[in-house]
Amino acid sequence: MKNKAIFLDRDGVLNHERNDYICRVEDFEVLEYQIPPLKKLHDEGYLLIIITNQGGIALSRYTEETLAEMHRILFEKFEEKGAKITHAYYCPHHPTITGDCDCRKPKSGMLLEAIATYHIDPALSVMIGDKPRDVEAASGAGVKGILIEPDEQISYEKVKEVLAS
Repeated sequence: MKNKAIFLDRDGVLNHERNDYICRVEDFEVLEYQIPPLKKLHDEGYLLIIITNQGGIALSRYTEETLAEMHRILFEKFEEKGAKITHAYYCPHHPTITGDCDCRKPKSGMLLEAIATYHIDPALSVMIGDKPRDVEAASGAGVKGILIEPDEQISYEKVKEVLAS
């Protein structure tokens, strides 16, 4: 049996958007108001999976260790409220440094890897992001996309409506 998932961009969706790279753990601010609607979906059997571009790593703005610490904080905040984030996929590349890659959104590499790894049915899944590239990456993987404004609260009803369409 296939799983279903809620794919989530990180910056501007799960943590406060800063209009630049979040380079320090002290600047990483989890949007805790996102947890209740996502917990509801988690309770309905959806895997919560982060899909995020982290080009600041290639630009040497922060390290993978710093990113791991931010993700540890994010995972803990969700787990404290009974919602588990299954995995955080990230693209550490930046086109000006590393050239083209298959994982950097708007390409669908991270989504396709998650779909294969966790046996996810794209037709039963949705990607929530705050940039058109998030929706484009979702579409390329056969997943429906929802575009929200940076830091906008995720609407459980809207997600269910898109999933039903």
